[in-house]
Amino acid sequence: MKHRLRIRIAASALALAVSIAQAQAQKKYDSGASDTEIKVGQTVPLSGPASAYAVIGKTQSAYMRMINDQGGLNGRKVELIQYDDAYSPPKTVEQVRRLVESDEVLLTFQIIGTAPNVAVQKYLNAKKVPQLFAATGAARFTDPKNFHWIMGFNPSYLVEGRIYAQYLLKNHPDAKIGVLYQNDDLGKDYLAGLKAGLGDKAKMIVAETSYEITEPTIDSQILRLKDAGADVLFSATTPKQAAQAIKKVAEIGWKPLHIIDINASSVSAVLKPAGLDNAKSVVSVGYVKDAADPEWKDDPGMRRYLAFMAKYYPDGDKDSNLNVYGYITAQVLKQCGDDLTRENVMRQGANLTNVELDLTLPGISVTTTPTDYRVNKQFQMVQFDGLRWQKLGDVVTDEAKE
Repeated sequence: MKHRLRIRIAASALALAVSIAQAQAQKKYDSGASDTEIKVGQTVPLSGPASAYAVIGKTQSAYMRMINDQGGLNGRKVELIQYDDAYSPPKTVEQVRRLVESDEVLLTFQIIGTAPNVAVQKYLNAKKVPQLFAATGAARFTDPKNFHWIMGFNPSYLVEGRIYAQYLLKNHPDAKIGVLYQNDDLGKDYLAGLKAGLGDKAKMIVAETSYEITEPTIDSQILRLKDAGADVLFSATTPKQAAQAIKKVAEIGWKPLHIIDINASSVSAVLKPAGLDNAKSVVSVGYVKDAADPEWKDDPGMRRYLAFMAKYYPDGDKDSNLNVYGYITAQVLKQCGDDLTRENVMRQGANLTNVELDLTLPGISVTTTPTDYRVNKQFQMVQFDGLRWQKLGDVVTDEAKE
């Protein structure tokens, strides 16, 4: 089912991110921009196996409605055009071509999902249309040398995998690791990062098994990993399969240390459906504040977020880290002065310096350069206590060059 949501926004500053071209600079426009309008395009899985991510797009739309009320981006309205791709790469191709060739957007923003982004990466790069802050952490989206027009937003899956390896080597050096991974760049990058981090200890991995996102369950894969003798389960998955894995592990009475990746760490979308008791002691990483944690009740950034949710998305779950994610990604998208060309969009995105967002954890900021497109390179190890995520240790910064 196709879904089209057009929201006209008078945006003043989609807040915080980029160095801004001087207001008096000569006006320059590409397709999708004019004195009165900016068109931005996006695909979102409003249906299908990854529809848990639909709230991200809804939060981003709500954020832009807020900007509309605040008065505008140098007098211009921004038209955000969202289409449902059901997390199906062929549908993503169809809808993105529609955005570029029919709607003539200036840029695409936050296309959601690794496989959908892969499907349109070469097309958008060839068309020289920015694929800005793609909602994926796959390494192929931080390759400015070969894909100048593509920049991912999510923390690198390779980096995250390496950090889990470091954690296991330090805290569980005798572990027998079973890996469940999604059979695409997301899962493969996590597995590669874990192996790279383990180095000569990679034999700690006693079994690995993949799944297709269209499979109805991953029960057989969980049984296979248990039977292999694993006492650590690493789930490199998206929300549906993560919840299934947590439930199945509890159902069969297996007691591994269970690590889930950051994409599947939502309390509302994953841990509650799986059962909070079942999810207790699960380990992951984070880089944003937990809206449900009283630690942040007096935090100015959290107060702004909660006020935004109350006014512009009252039906949304304010405690969901998927909504938090939607908020910070909308916040990091900002104006480019009067130079509204596609080249300048990428130039601004590639020159962020220690940008602190409302809901990133203290000590975590955003920095990019023309040769380093990785937007987020810092993590906090966390463990679920049955109610919320608790910090484990200090913020970890990855200095590796990929």
